Amino acid sequence: MVSKTLLIAAVIAYVEARFQQENVPIDAISAVQGGDAGAAATIAGGAISTLLGGADPCDKLATADQIISELGNGADALAAAIGMVTAEKNTNPDLNGNLQVVCDDPALPATAELRGITPLIDPNVDVDGAAAALSESSAAAPLAADGLSVLEIMQANGLGDLVAAPGGAVAAGNDAAAGNAADNAADNAADNAADNAADNAADDQADAGAADEEAADEEAADAANDNAANNNAANNNAANDNAANGNAANNAANDNAANDNAANDNAANDNAANDNAANDNAANDNAANDNAANDNAAAGGAGGADFGLCTPTIIFEGGLGGRPADEFTFQIADELARGGQGEALNPNIITAALCNQLTNVCEANDAAVALCEDGAAQVEALGTRNKATADTFNAAVGFAGAVTNPSGGPEDVAADAGAARKARKMRRGLRARRV
Repeated sequence: MVSKTLLIAAVIAYVEARFQQENVPIDAISAVQGGDAGAAATIAGGAISTLLGGADPCDKLATADQIISELGNGADALAAAIGMVTAEKNTNPDLNGNLQVVCDDPALPATAELRGITPLIDPNVDVDGAAAALSESSAAAPLAADGLSVLEIMQANGLGDLVAAPGGAVAAGNDAAAGNAADNAADNAADNAADNAADNAADDQADAGAADEEAADEEAADAANDNAANNNAANNNAANDNAANGNAANNAANDNAANDNAANDNAANDNAANDNAANDNAANDNAANDNAANDNAAAGGAGGADFGLCTPTIIFEGGLGGRPADEFTFQIADELARGGQGEALNPNIITAALCNQLTNVCEANDAAVALCEDGAAQVEALGTRNKATADTFNAAVGFAGAVTNPSGGPEDVAADAGAARKARKMRRGLRARRV
């Protein structure tokens, strides 16, 4: 076993995991000098998925045990394993109240040196830094953990209101979803009670966003008025002048100049929101408005992948990051999504980082993240490292044919490039062992 002094030194040297820095423990795992050839890289590639938002928090503890069991208990292996235990698991601040899930299995981690150590959590939840302080101190001096899960250790140290077991309730104070529901109900009541004439004045602008919002607010009224009077594109004909629409909600606004003037006859009602195929057909011809026009951005992207601010493709080029021109690596194509991510020989590192960034910086919806994770799984199943690997991922996320060598060099690795890379790695390994 490694001494406590060596353990603390290893932690200081290797453990730096923080929010949006999930690759820090991954790099430490890759650098471990132990185990069978290629074992460290294999474990590192698989460890990335354990830090994603939808992953079971117990998986990363099992990975920490795997580091010790397969790579040995050297100082670098132990530090990398501690890095996995303390690593912050990514969460989506807009989903389920930013729930911070922690492993509730008292058998994990099984390695004695790793027990009694707690993880970092999102600083937006750990606002006073108590969880971060406990993680740092327990990494240096593990807490008593006999028969206790990591979740129970955190609860015993006063952090129970910040964390929950997988599938558990949202932590105390994370009631944003309930608040939003109440706000929406209040907004809908106010919108339904408002005079249509006032709505016309408020909606006297040309932006399609306002038109979409008005359409969403009046969906309930549309359902109640499902007749021929609402089956035309403009809602501005004689069918709105009769008894079918002569109620308090649609009288003056549909029966006078308020619907004949510029407020309803200008770009606000003539633009893409009301004048295109999506909103000029069945979307206004049925009671539920349950089609693509009402299932798109106005409904939060449900029913379709929206990648937000990023284009989720990867590239495969030689010479990236100052490497030799014949050494091909993978990288995220979109600069915003890339952030500080470096190029990598292992495509799984790049696809996992990209899927993470869709949540962290790209403002993508859940459907887009799921599509990305499916593409990442396809790449991992392939086990290849060539242009076809990047093409497979790009096609999986809906960007088939995306350019994988934007710098204009060779499109794919040469047939003998794999042998050349192995020779370079062997030379580097020999030099490292001679030091």
